[in-house]
Amino acid sequence: MISVFDLFSVGIGPSSSHTVGPMRAARTFVAGLKADGQLADVARVRAELFGSLGATGHGHGSDRAVLLGLEGEVPETVDTDSVGPRVERIRTQRRLDLFGSQGVDFDPDADLVLHRRRSLPYHPNGMTFAAYDVAGNEVRTRTYYSVGGGFVVDEAAAGADRIKADSTRVRHPFLTGAELLEVTSGTGLSISEVMLANEVSWRSEADVRAGLLEIWRVMRECVESGCTRDGVLPGGLKVRRRAAEMRRGLEAETGSGDPLRAMDWVTLFALAVNEENAAGGRVVTAPTNGAAGIIPAVLHY
Repeated sequence: MISVFDLFSVGIGPSSSHTVGPMRAARTFVAGLKADGQLADVARVRAELFGSLGATGHGHGSDRAVLLGLEGEVPETVDTDSVGPRVERIRTQRRLDLFGSQGVDFDPDADLVLHRRRSLPYHPNGMTFAAYDVAGNEVRTRTYYSVGGGFVVDEAAAGADRIKADSTRVRHPFLTGAELLEVTSGTGLSISEVMLANEVSWRSEADVRAGLLEIWRVMRECVESGCTRDGVLPGGLKVRRRAAEMRRGLEAETGSGDPLRAMDWVTLFALAVNEENAAGGRVVTAPTNGAAGIIPAVLHY
């Protein structure tokens, strides 16, 4: 069974596998250095992205995500409005604050390498991080794979199943839609009641409800942000934001008897999230960043 909080997680755009995953991997690397008392020994770090990450990393913000992760940021709480200035500071000053505390020299051109034609075994989204002391000796090196949906595994999982099945026993197990309907028929519970009963196998009902409301809060803020921002989306294609202009147009309409007018609002909500995702804003990965606009749009409707 999979918890709703595995399917819906708070992250940043534009990609769960190419942005969220690399940020988490980079932070895991420096967190390990800190936990083992090695952070103070580090004078330089190097990050290499391979396969799909190396080929499309610049367009998906993988390079920015790695820099922020090395500074200790996580997708759930990083200030998305500060990403641009922070990355520019790193590139200009050629300095990183590892885990927010350990200042080290960092040359983005030499120490952050995106290999366009090289891949690591086991998965196309591979990354290698290395830390060195002042004498150039290697302190630690680790390899990670971003396996989709923001999930990250290290090399220890490369030869085994990369995502382990959750063995938690839930009250109403099922594997197919037909089995779910059999559960509702046999218990008299609605689908939502079945799912809530299963969710409390992992956490209390109060925590489930609070967690869902937090996800909904992030979705609402994402829609509102996307509906109020004009301008051009990042990247070389110069794509103009459309959601804010569409919202102004819909709000200006009066007396429309078109029964499908509601669908224009649903489309607007989804587009607003998609544009925030493309701009590197905070979104709910539901269950991927590419589909992040669908659930908020339906819930708003």
